[in-house]
Amino acid sequence: MKTIGLIGGMSWESTQVYYRLLNENVKQRLGGHHSAKVVLVSVDFAEIAELQHAGDWQATADILCDAAQALERAGADFILIGTNTMHKIADEVAAAVSVPLLHIIDVTAAALKARSIKRVGLLGTQFTMEQGFYRARLQAHGIEVVIPEPEEREFVHRIIYHELCQGQFLDVSKQAYLEIIAGLAARGAEGVILGCTEIGMLLQDGDAAIPLFDTAALHAEAAVVKALA
Repeated sequence: MKTIGLIGGMSWESTQVYYRLLNENVKQRLGGHHSAKVVLVSVDFAEIAELQHAGDWQATADILCDAAQALERAGADFILIGTNTMHKIADEVAAAVSVPLLHIIDVTAAALKARSIKRVGLLGTQFTMEQGFYRARLQAHGIEVVIPEPEEREFVHRIIYHELCQGQFLDVSKQAYLEIIAGLAARGAEGVILGCTEIGMLLQDGDAAIPLFDTAALHAEAAVVKALA
C-alpha cells in the first residue's frame, strides 16, 4: 500500500471527512483491520482564508508548497490538496515535489465522464466559480460548466465560509442550495459538482433531481485506488 500525503486544514471540517473516507475505502477493499497509510500536514485556515480574500495567491502557494515538501519528506508517495479552491495553485505545488499530485478536478471529470455528463453545474467558493482555473480544466476534459447567478454565487460563498467551515449545517441553507441547483438544472446542467469539500456535509447525492458529485468523496476514493494499485 502506498502512503497518501494529505494537505489539510482548509477547513479541518472537511479534512476529517477525508481521513474517514480514506480509511473506510481501504477497509472496504481489504477488510479486516486494514486502514489507510496517511501522512497529514494541516495548515491554519485563518491564514489561508485571509490571503485568498486579499488575492495573495503566491503567499498561499508558498504555504502549500512547504506543506507538500514536508509530506514528501515524511514518506508520502503522492499528494492530495484537500480543498477545491486551492487547486488554483496546484501546478505550483506539483512542481515543488518529486512525487505526483492527484488533482481533484481530473478525478471529478473522470466521474462525470463515467456518467456521460457533458454539461455540469458548479457550486463552490466565488474563487472556484468565478475564476477560470476550475472551468478551464473541466473544459479541457470536454465538459461545459454552468455557474449560478452573481447574487447566488455570493450566497453560496458566504455559507461556505460562515457556516460550513464553522461546522454549521443548517436546513435553511440546504434548501437555498437546492433551489440554486434547480436553477442550474433549468439551464441545462445534467449534474452538479459540489466543488467545495465542505458542501458534501450539507448535501448528498439524491437530495436533488439531478446527480450531485461530492468532490471530497471522489478524491478520497481515487486516492485509495491509487494507493492500492
